[in-house]
Parts: sequence; structure tokens; C-alpha cells
Amino acid sequence: MSTQQSIIVRQATVADLDAIVPLFDAYRQFYGQPPDTALARAFLLERFQHNQSVIFIAQEQDQSTIGFTQLYPSFSSARAKRIFILNDLFVVPAARRRRVGHLLLQAAADFGRTVGAARLTLSTALTNVSAQSLYEAAGWQRDTEFCTYNLSLENRASP
Repeated sequence: MSTQQSIIVRQATVADLDAIVPLFDAYRQFYGQPPDTALARAFLLERFQHNQSVIFIAQEQDQSTIGFTQLYPSFSSARAKRIFILNDLFVVPAARRRRVGHLLLQAAADFGRTVGAARLTLSTALTNVSAQSLYEAAGWQRDTEFCTYNLSLENRASP
């Protein structure tokens, strides 16, 4: 757990689900998805029930949740070690510029080190310049060695 000026960052449990759902839904909307709190709740609940992710939340001292980050476990075959994909990071607009994102990134890195992970990795939209600045200020380095490719497996409309 880390703190800064009344902000507490800690690992979330399923008991925090109601506090995380609106933030997770807002995160999805930021990336162009329609609002759907039922989908957000079901998705997060499944992650908790199957221990498929690690979520850290940032809260004010009054317990209001103002940010979260979610890590998904994976592995590096070359390093023969665990890695984590930092797939989600969101801070409510009113709490931005208060180092909440930095505290969440720090908690994720501390967790990774504690469990012996080789690295954390993330992707963000090329247009998300503010997030890129945050990551670089926190010591993350842009990959200049590898290209990233994706293959969509979702149904597409026929041309």
C-alpha cells in the first residue's frame, strides 16, 4: 500500500467491485466502447473469481475511489519468468494532476518486483500523449526493438 497526501493505493478485492465498475466503464468509454456497467461488472467479477488479474485502486481518505490499474499475468519464454501486462489505467478527471496515476504505476511495479516478475508491459493509443508523458516520467521506456501486431478474432461485417 502506498500513500500521498490523503491518497491511498492498495490491491483491490472483490469487495471493491462496486467502486471499480464505474471507473472501468469510463475507461472503456475512453477507448470508444459504449457505456455498459453490466458488462463492466460481469467482466471484472469474472477476473476476481478466477484470479485472472490484479487490480490496484487509488482512494481518497473518505474511501471514494479515484483511479485503478489492472494487471494481467503472462510469461516471457526468453526470460523464463512471469511478466504482467498493465492493460488498464484510469484516473477520474477531477483527480488528475495529483500524481494518482504515478502512485498506481508505482504500486504495480512494486507488486511485480515482489512476485519476481521480469517486467511490466503496456500499450496505449498513439494519440494518448498525456498517458505517454506519465509513463515516461515514471521510467517506462518506449519499445524501439519490436513491432506489435494484432489479429482481431471478433466477427466482422462482410464487405
